[in-house]
Amino acid sequence: MEGIFLILTGLFAVATLAIVLTGILGMAQGGAFNKRYGNKLMRLRVLFQGLTIASVFLYVLIRWMER
Repeated sequence: MEGIFLILTGLFAVATLAIVLTGILGMAQGGAFNKRYGNKLMRLRVLFQGLTIASVFLYVLIRWMER
């Protein structure tokens, strides 16, 4: 069971990194892309950061309950 949360944590972390990089590159470039997607990307970043933290928390909780 804990392996699932490790995999999810990795996937959520990679997704967060991809979203952050896309947002940074979009802001650096400016223009229509940033105006259209900048706020949406940052909201997605917050969502995936929360999912990453929740996944780590559940992993730690499961490990703690197994003791």
